[in-house]
Amino acid sequence: MDATPKSSGMAFEETLDMRRLQQGECVVPIATVSSRMLAVTEEMRTVMDFARNVLEGDGLAPDACDFMFGNPQETPLRGFVDALIRHVEPQDVHWFGYKKYDALARETVARSLSQARSRNYKPDDIAITAGGFGAIAAALLAVLEVGEEVIYPRPGWFAYGAQIRGAAGTPVAVDLAPGTYDLDLERIEAAITPRTRVVVVNTPHNPTGRIFPRAQLDALADKLAAASERFGKVIYLLADEPYARLVFDGHAHISPAESYPHTLIAYSFGKTLLAPGERLGWLALGADMPEADRILLREAVDIAQVSHGWAFAGRTLQRALPDLEKLSIDVAALARRRDRMVEGLRAAGYDLPVPEGTFYLIPRSPIPDDMAFAARLATDGVWVLPGSVAQLPGRLRISLTANDGMVERSLPVFARAIREVAA
Repeated sequence: MDATPKSSGMAFEETLDMRRLQQGECVVPIATVSSRMLAVTEEMRTVMDFARNVLEGDGLAPDACDFMFGNPQETPLRGFVDALIRHVEPQDVHWFGYKKYDALARETVARSLSQARSRNYKPDDIAITAGGFGAIAAALLAVLEVGEEVIYPRPGWFAYGAQIRGAAGTPVAVDLAPGTYDLDLERIEAAITPRTRVVVVNTPHNPTGRIFPRAQLDALADKLAAASERFGKVIYLLADEPYARLVFDGHAHISPAESYPHTLIAYSFGKTLLAPGERLGWLALGADMPEADRILLREAVDIAQVSHGWAFAGRTLQRALPDLEKLSIDVAALARRRDRMVEGLRAAGYDLPVPEGTFYLIPRSPIPDDMAFAARLATDGVWVLPGSVAQLPGRLRISLTANDGMVERSLPVFARAIREVAA
């Protein structure tokens, strides 16, 4: 079948010449799009197909209970809105001109990190980014050579593989310990090769809610230091920490940066402000990283953001950051919502752990096909993320960004659905 595109007013041979290269006796088709972007697409295929199926047509009904992607289901924080209004009003002719970083934004993040983590973080080591996506992209682009490997946790955030492919790296998924969802240090060590450049640690962990203890992070640091020495190059640790402030029951966030000097920390305001559509985050170089390495990385991260399409956060958001740093959704209310859902789901017969942080629950699907069970819930207006979409087959991911009314309306649906499949 001839799939060569035709163009009116142009001979077939001319079209063929435009789309192909003649190399001796071989005719080689020119790729229509980047093979790297095709690989990125395949990494995101499952979640994209799920989202497309859910949102096709008119989307969700007005009374649907949406537990899928962590989108806000309540009115935005008033302080967030006021900060944007306050800082969008121009004060001079350059108000919306090109500028990589707002100095006060970097100073605010450095001061907050230093106070919270008992380390001396410097403003020059803070890159303000377009959310957590931007922070992770800047980190990977700054340190990866083409084809180098990035180890990341499975289950995990569904975009890690795509972001690694987008930075020309090779994703290597390593399973967490079954049952506990701890770091499996032996598996991580076995996965490290001479091509390994980055190991990603996401804590508190999406979707399990696990906060990895200091002993595990220290042990991982020892293994990374030994591997770096063995292979004669630095293996970086990328600490993905967007849920650092969303912790429950007296738990404290524990950062890998205090265990391993060559750590880059990625953060997003989208979780604590519940405003993921306004892209604001930061990337910090570890305070214990040798100065010579930090000097090289500062410039590399800057250039990564330039080359990635001037990916710095917008001027208004950067100016608002000092005000936004003080804001958060009500974590106590989030904990109560978690407790209500855990209580209701367990009473109905679901098996699920209690998360230490984040805003997710991961009940086991009562049937092996989590996609099918999620579809059953959706027939009654309760929309959850099938675990297979989040590399957690056989479970469901429930986002507690749903409001309390959705929680109460959904619990009878969960109970009815599990009774039906058990009958």
